[in-house]
Amino acid sequence: MDRTTIGLPGKTALITGSAAGLGRAIAEGLAGAGCNVVLHGLEPPSAVGGVREAIAAAHGVEVDYVRADLTDPDAIESLAGEVRRTRGGIDVLVNNAVVRHFAPVEAFPRAAWDAALAVNVTAAFHLIRLTLPGMRARGWGRIFNMTSVYGSRGTANRIDYVTTKSALLGMTRAVAMETVGQGVTCNAICPGTVLTPSIDSRVRALMDQHGLDRAAATRRFLSGKQPGGELIDAAHVAAMVVFLCGPASRDINGAMLPVEGGWLAG
Repeated sequence: MDRTTIGLPGKTALITGSAAGLGRAIAEGLAGAGCNVVLHGLEPPSAVGGVREAIAAAHGVEVDYVRADLTDPDAIESLAGEVRRTRGGIDVLVNNAVVRHFAPVEAFPRAAWDAALAVNVTAAFHLIRLTLPGMRARGWGRIFNMTSVYGSRGTANRIDYVTTKSALLGMTRAVAMETVGQGVTCNAICPGTVLTPSIDSRVRALMDQHGLDRAAATRRFLSGKQPGGELIDAAHVAAMVVFLCGPASRDINGAMLPVEGGWLAG
């Protein structure tokens, strides 16, 4: 599907948590479809300049970066306002930013819990609240909440992640019901374990620790999780987002769309 068919040239996407990892891959995918993109993160602009320039040069689109702390509602307001001022509005919103902490419930730090609710859930709500009026006025918009397999499955020592990713599924359904027939859709993308720099470092650690080749280390890392024994390619998740921006996805609204190698089928 080419840029013209998808219809994204001239539109603007904001992807939170997109300086690296899955967020960057989604930004690359949307840029490849002709969409101008606004990257977001906590890194100083100087640290993201190379990423921004690389995406712009590869795809011939405008690429901005805005630094904002999503635990601060005023910073979220400023983020949305800056994109409106510089790009005229947000056509595609990808709520991808996430924080996480590993600990059992009784030992879970209060500050870590509050941060997870703020970044993983409340920031997504505020950005939807702030961008939806513009989407309605233009008669077109796409909202994506990046959830996880753990939005549908429990796991130990990850109470913040499981709770917030589950909450995003409810948020997706609620927003979808308020956008029916308006040219706006809201869907949840549910990746499994994606090949990101963070995951790659953990696989490499297993390789070094146990003398395994990469394939064996990956299978060990995914044991009991993704049945195919392979990490999800971030570009495949990005391709799902791009497809859902196209005309063939017009009637997909309020859906949870797994990209997880059959993990949820078991």
